[in-house]
Amino acid sequence: MDTIIIRGGKPLVGTVEASGAKNAALPLLAAAILADGPVTYRRVPHLRDISTMMTLLAYQGAHVHFDDQSCLHIDTRPASKAEAPYELVKTMRASALVLGPLLARYGHACVSLPGGCAIGARPIDMHLKGLEAMGAHIEVDQGNVIAKAPRGLKGAHIVFDQVTVTGTENLMMAATVAEGETILDNAAREPEVVNLAESLRALGADIEGEGTNRIIIRGVSGIHEGEVEVIPDRIETATYLAAGIITNGDVTVTHAEPGHLEAFIARIRDAGVQVEIGEHSIRCRCNGPLVGVNIHTMPHPGFPTDLQAQFMALMTLARGTSIIRETIFENRFMHVQELVRMGADIKLDGNTAIVNGVESLSGAPVMATDLRASASLVLAGLAARGETRISRVYHIDRGYERIEEKMQKLGADIERHSGSETWMKGIMANG
Repeated sequence: MDTIIIRGGKPLVGTVEASGAKNAALPLLAAAILADGPVTYRRVPHLRDISTMMTLLAYQGAHVHFDDQSCLHIDTRPASKAEAPYELVKTMRASALVLGPLLARYGHACVSLPGGCAIGARPIDMHLKGLEAMGAHIEVDQGNVIAKAPRGLKGAHIVFDQVTVTGTENLMMAATVAEGETILDNAAREPEVVNLAESLRALGADIEGEGTNRIIIRGVSGIHEGEVEVIPDRIETATYLAAGIITNGDVTVTHAEPGHLEAFIARIRDAGVQVEIGEHSIRCRCNGPLVGVNIHTMPHPGFPTDLQAQFMALMTLARGTSIIRETIFENRFMHVQELVRMGADIKLDGNTAIVNGVESLSGAPVMATDLRASASLVLAGLAARGETRISRVYHIDRGYERIEEKMQKLGADIERHSGSETWMKGIMANG
């Protein structure tokens, strides 16, 4: 099993390029199920979750491959299996995204309930209620969602009980080729949802309202072949900026979208960080200790839950006390005990963490418990005195492309100790 070893205490300085966003790419790949021709995707990151989605589409019969220019090509016309078995989806929450497209295309689907990070229940009941409102009959049997719509899906007015990103994406895709008009109220406004809507529209869909809490989809007979681009990964962007901040360095991330990170940028400025914004770049510099800042996670445009762990790592070294409240997932403080092992002073009270800044952190053996928790441990290790060994780093490979290489480019003393990376070999084999 892979281990990342970090010898901390070196300021990170330099420039790194943001990869394409995993959370944008996964629904875009699922949308290929609806297309009546090949779709080319630019800036798809080479990640474990991407490999899993590619394997799933290939299992269904699609032709899937990367070319020499790192473009991913998917042709689902040969596909015939409207299913996603447990063995293929057990490690990836986003597997639920194929339910809507499969049901819309075939009139039936069997999708195993998804896996992923252990950060909370994350039920898909709102996906299922929405599909039922569109005329589907749904049963859950032995861990599988069995959906049928032999007469096709019909447009409906769907009001989400709470904001759900994957639910919005799933029903948007299903509605793209449903009969009539579908209205999604209390829809997610995340940049990844906008990227999906814009990409579907480029392939022939009739969608409006993305980026607001009401999205309107008028069903079309089908979407056609074409080419789309994955947006930059805002979470990866912020993580590398945080690496510069926590080491008192000077880091610039290019190929970024500053507008996607307004809440994060506002909070790090409050903490005393100098931030320079370019058209597609962000630079962060520190000229002294950080100041404690309070945050609470919220759906976009609020502070992202996917940056809560990284921000907490920053606050472990800030002056004063910071209050961090997690409102999205009920079990997303699993990194706290590992940060405490490194010398952090953090107390938990339900969904709230009270962080008292300390002078320094110390390297220690720690264990990653989920994707974003693993990123917070990397940040802490970069700032800590001595050596930090992070185990179970397969979590980080789900969301960060070549993280040790990019950190090394910025001057980090970081390396991976491992055997073969079979998931990456699987990606390259598809090419």
